[in-house]
Amino acid sequence: MNLLLLRESDFTDTHTVTLFGRRHTHMRTVQQVSVGTELKAGIINGNTGIAKVTALTDESTSLQVALTEIPPAPLPLTLIVALPRPKMLKRILQTVSTMGVKELILINSYRVEKSFWQTPFLETQKIEEQLTLGLEQGVDTRMPSVTLEKRFKPFVEDQLPDLCKHKRALVAHPKNAVTCPAPTREESVLVIGPEGGFIDYEIEKLNQAGCQTIHLGPRILRVETAVPVLLSRLFPVF
Repeated sequence: MNLLLLRESDFTDTHTVTLFGRRHTHMRTVQQVSVGTELKAGIINGNTGIAKVTALTDESTSLQVALTEIPPAPLPLTLIVALPRPKMLKRILQTVSTMGVKELILINSYRVEKSFWQTPFLETQKIEEQLTLGLEQGVDTRMPSVTLEKRFKPFVEDQLPDLCKHKRALVAHPKNAVTCPAPTREESVLVIGPEGGFIDYEIEKLNQAGCQTIHLGPRILRVETAVPVLLSRLFPVF
């Protein structure tokens, strides 16, 4: 936990928080804090700064906080990913949150198994848990938004063209593709398919919506690997 991520409900007054549960346990057992220890802290969707431990018991930790710093700039990106299998979904949520993605859209495709949409990991609370872990790792406070789009064709035909308008719009796919472009801070849309890739029909629809097909070279990567590789290739912040 590189950032102690706080919520409004943690505050007992303007500059004091009292924490229980996971964060308290982590501070005691992993970070081994004591009274006077200072930690990097931040409030969700707000500033970062310093939290100083003022009291410590078996059940709770109290801290005095001063949050005056701006969190890292977000990536100028809308990331669209075909829904992966549940275990991979957890890792991808953490990764995109750590790397500064603020808009994630999970879509259906031919090779997405129907059972994936039934996973409890798509519950709002479960998604937020993984995004929070990613923010703590990446020392960021801005919570990403996650949208679920269960119907491929209506999304690609009715919503994607507007999302792509006046932006660098890309779909990662190994066939009939150009080399991944150079990094830039340009507003972008990036589409990544499921394990096994998009079928030809889906690529055609994505191209019609304005997405250019790109590749990363001769090696085929798993989705959870492709996500950080593409983000690091496309944006100069990395």
